[in-house]
Amino acid sequence: MKSTALRLFVFFLMGVNGYAQKELTSELYRTYDRYKESTLNERRIKHKDLQPLIYNIAKDTLFTVKKVGESIEGRSISLISVGTGKINVLLWSQMHGDEPTATQAIFDIFNFLESDDYSEEKKEILNSLTLHFLPMLNPDGAEVFQRRNALGIDINRDAAMLQSPEGKILKKMRDSLQADFGFNLHDQSTYYNAERTEKPATISYLAPAFNYEKDTNSVRENAMKVVVFMNRILQKYTPGQVGRYNDDFEPRAFGDNIQKWGTSAILIESGGYPGDVEKQEIRKLNYVSILSAIYTIAMGNYKDMPLEEYGKIPENDRKLFDLKIKGATYRLMGHDYILDLGINRLEVDNKDHSGFYYSSRVIDQGDLSTYYGYETLDATGYTLWPGKVYPYVVKSMMELAEVDINFLLKSGYTYIRMAKLPESPNEANLPIHLLGMDYNVPDFHLEVGINPTFVLEKNNKVRYAVINGFLIDLSTGKEDFKNGLIYR
Repeated sequence: MKSTALRLFVFFLMGVNGYAQKELTSELYRTYDRYKESTLNERRIKHKDLQPLIYNIAKDTLFTVKKVGESIEGRSISLISVGTGKINVLLWSQMHGDEPTATQAIFDIFNFLESDDYSEEKKEILNSLTLHFLPMLNPDGAEVFQRRNALGIDINRDAAMLQSPEGKILKKMRDSLQADFGFNLHDQSTYYNAERTEKPATISYLAPAFNYEKDTNSVRENAMKVVVFMNRILQKYTPGQVGRYNDDFEPRAFGDNIQKWGTSAILIESGGYPGDVEKQEIRKLNYVSILSAIYTIAMGNYKDMPLEEYGKIPENDRKLFDLKIKGATYRLMGHDYILDLGINRLEVDNKDHSGFYYSSRVIDQGDLSTYYGYETLDATGYTLWPGKVYPYVVKSMMELAEVDINFLLKSGYTYIRMAKLPESPNEANLPIHLLGMDYNVPDFHLEVGINPTFVLEKNNKVRYAVINGFLIDLSTGKEDFKNGLIYR
């Protein structure tokens, strides 16, 4: 009788804890804007952007801030710790300089922890755990918005040789803390989709393998269970948009080795979300996901997660384009062919790496029936024609402002020649390309690698224009256009 009563009491406590967990995670999403760090709202953040925030955090007695080393170019790398618990959790972000989404989310988490809200839940976290953050592990890469560090190596492939100071710092922190859990925070390509679906892999998770056989032990299983918990949370906000990253063992990678060294390693990859170029919605999902994981580790109820759910998370696939055009007719050497086109809008950084413009490319063509697009046009019955150069020279930007661009596009013109091109920026903000006086547009041949600029005609009428990979509906004016290009 006593045994039955005890079991019922345990189940009751589990239910109460589960309900409290569910309530907190819902609140994290709902109240996010209270804690969002407003000074970090674009992806191209730099080391100097973080220093005032770290300085202010250091003044709060809740946190301990310690400089733990420098990058190759001499930028400081800080460890920010909070909590008094026996379970050590290490979180590091931006070991790839062009993957900043989680760095922003970390500073949102600091704001949450500094606030007076949710005191009981935070007490549970900070009494059970000690959290250690290494935000922006690769500040030199972040400075020029590139994956690699100033030595030109991928820090995430430096766990074995430890050639880089940044890699040595991460290894030293993991070892000195003997971290129980480690969160490896990255961005992945926006072109990943959840396997066999058109949905982007907005967030992908992985409990990395620690050997080629992909064996599991208690360390990896704990990581898998935390992933299962986070997946359950995010399904509420991005149903079907969570993926599982490839778990092939990579003996040079930090995540795989950290798992092998005895820390339950969890990879979080931030992918794509429709209309979220600066990944601010995905940043919010990172915030909710990471804090929820921290809370379940503090409560210990991640241990109740069914391990078999981990393998049911769809694997990442890479079958998304920014724009997919289905079934367009393309005429070549007197014959008509039916083609699908896959187009991606590739970012080109400005000289100071503070912003970017798009220079798009045809990535694939032919039968793309197993691929998807963030935007898809069924071009059945439409013929694809190269755009033409407007026959009159426009003398100035003032004169260009008077030109009816929509009329030109409907007439099949996709280029305007100018007597004097603007000196900056490098891109044209109008939905048409600008040409210098001496520039000759190459003969059009539809092939992988070209800039996608053409018109789509049906019944002798141009209905759509594609300028630098952006689709413009000429009958409705509907567009989400960013920039054309300047050809000097």
